[in-house]
Amino acid sequence: MPFKKNIRASILVLFFSLAYLVLSFFLIGFKTDQLVLVGLFNGLYYLSAVTRKFILGFTVFIVFWIIFDYMKAFPNYHYNTVSIQDLYQMEKTLFGFMHQGVLVTPNEYWLINHTTILDILSGLFYLSWIPVPLTFAGYLFFYHKPAFFYFSLTFLLVNLIGFAFYYIYPAAPPWYVQQFGFDFIANTKGNTAGLSRFDAYFGVSIFKGLYEKSSNVFAAMPSLHSAYPVIVLYYGIKYQLGKINWLLGLIVLGIWFSAVYSSHHYILDVLAGITCSILGIWLFQQMIKGNTWVHRAINRAVKALS
Repeated sequence: MPFKKNIRASILVLFFSLAYLVLSFFLIGFKTDQLVLVGLFNGLYYLSAVTRKFILGFTVFIVFWIIFDYMKAFPNYHYNTVSIQDLYQMEKTLFGFMHQGVLVTPNEYWLINHTTILDILSGLFYLSWIPVPLTFAGYLFFYHKPAFFYFSLTFLLVNLIGFAFYYIYPAAPPWYVQQFGFDFIANTKGNTAGLSRFDAYFGVSIFKGLYEKSSNVFAAMPSLHSAYPVIVLYYGIKYQLGKINWLLGLIVLGIWFSAVYSSHHYILDVLAGITCSILGIWLFQQMIKGNTWVHRAINRAVKALS
């Protein structure tokens, strides 16, 4: 990299790093996570040419995380009424069934019929919701850069669609109804719900730590946990990953089941997440048809990071 260009790039990295920390402080307060993110970005940026290209490519995922984190500053229940009882009743009407003489939702059934093996499996599947997309993205980055950008930008688009829906239709998760009934309680903290059994079995606080950082508990629909593996599977099939796609398909089904089993989502939330992923995939494919500006930008990025 020419000296002047190198200095200019370093100044930009410093500027955006400081701007992120200052903006974060005023919006959501200081957190050590912010320093870790800045340290990780700067460390990889300056470590080597390969790591620099890697972290610049993964900026798409950093943008996703920052937007998600900043949602804490703008709770969706300030903008629309939270659906609590309506969503619960809709789930019971569409997917409820009789159990011991009582009409229950699938969440309520699993709440009283959970097993240790399902607690463990659901925890393992749910832990994969970020590692699987990131690992898949890493594979594409090194072996198929155009596909990496198609996948990562689709991932970002699906999240933006989901985030928009969170504000259009704030919704309480099943565990909220189980603990608080149908009354709305602002500033409710995140909850591990059924995943607490995984933590308890292994004597860890993995899910406790994750859900303490929840941006908003009233963002159950759509289930983006259920959307992410669909995007991975789509691109796995598109780029013919063979037997790996069977594993990806199992992860898809496992996460869908775990979302309901753990009382983090209704079946309706999962279906909304699947719909969100399909919509995002379709929209992105329309955006890159022909010689569009998106397609040209991706080609330039591929060239720059090759």
